[in-house]
Amino acid sequence: MSTRCEIIEYQTTLRAPARLSGTGVHSGIQSELLIRPASADHGIAFSRSGHAPVGARSANVRQTELCTVIGEGPGCVSTIEHLMAAFAGLGIDNALVTIDGPEVPILDGSALPFVEALDAAGIAEIDAPRRRIRVLRTIEVERGEAYARLDPAPRGFHLDIGIDFANPAIGRQELSLSLTPETFRREVAFARTFGFLKDVEALWRMGYALGSSFENTVVIAGEEVASPGGLRDPREFVRHKALDAVGDLALSGLPLVGAYRSRRGGHALNAAILDALFADPANYDIIGEARRIPWTPRAVRGVASAAAT
Repeated sequence: MSTRCEIIEYQTTLRAPARLSGTGVHSGIQSELLIRPASADHGIAFSRSGHAPVGARSANVRQTELCTVIGEGPGCVSTIEHLMAAFAGLGIDNALVTIDGPEVPILDGSALPFVEALDAAGIAEIDAPRRRIRVLRTIEVERGEAYARLDPAPRGFHLDIGIDFANPAIGRQELSLSLTPETFRREVAFARTFGFLKDVEALWRMGYALGSSFENTVVIAGEEVASPGGLRDPREFVRHKALDAVGDLALSGLPLVGAYRSRRGGHALNAAILDALFADPANYDIIGEARRIPWTPRAVRGVASAAAT
C-alpha cells in the first residue's frame, strides 16, 4: 500500500498596508497609492478616487499602447504593469490598491521600489489553497514581426524573452528564466523602462511621456545610453521586457503554469496571448477547481510601439 503526499500552497496577502507616491510617466500627474491586504480569492484590484474596484484581469484591459490600462472612464487606472509584476514576482495573490490619480507612479522606472515597499509591509499566508491556471495546449499569436507563444509545462512558469532593435545601444538580447521570487528579485525587478530621445516630442504631442525623465527612464540618444550612470546591467533592456511580460500576464487572474516565449513583444502582444488562451476553454484548466475564468472581448485594443515600454 502506498501513500501519496500532496503539497498544498496557500494564498497570500500583505501583513500590513504599503504606501507609495510619485509621478505618472505618461500623465505627469502626481498620485499616491495605498496597497491594502485582502481576503482569500479577492485577487488584485485597483480602486481610483472612490470608484468601484476594478479587478486586475485581462477582460478589464482597455488599452495597451505604451502601457497597460484597466477600467473605463473616471475609474480607469493606467501603467499598472510594474506593480502587477511585483505582485506576481513575489507571489502575492490578494491586495486592494487604492489610488488618487489616473496612473500608477513610475518611481525609478522598475519594479524595485514596489518590491521594497511590499517587503516592508510583509507577506502573509491565508488559510486557503492557491489555485493556478494550467496551460493545456500551445497558443500562438503573431503581430507582424512580433511573436508570442504559450506552451504547457509540467510545473512552474517559465519565460523566454527576446528583443531585436536596429539601434546598437540595444541590439539583440535574450533572457530565459523560471519565475520564482528569487529569480524575479535577482534577474528582473531592477530593470528600468526605456525610450528614445528622438521620439519624445512626438510622444508629448500624443499625450504620452509627460512625466518621463532621466531619473525614471533609460534614455537612448542616438546610438548611446544617455542616462546618468548608464545601465544597471548589460541586458537591462530585455530584463525590462521580461518584467513587463510578468506584469501583463499576471492579468490572467491566477498564477500560470506554463512556458511563455516572446520575440519583439510588448504590452499588446502580452494581452493578445491571454485573449487567445481564454478564448477556448479547452486551452486551460484551473488546478484544484473545476470552474473556468469567464472571458469577454476587450472593448478597446492598443497598438504596440517600440518607442517606449
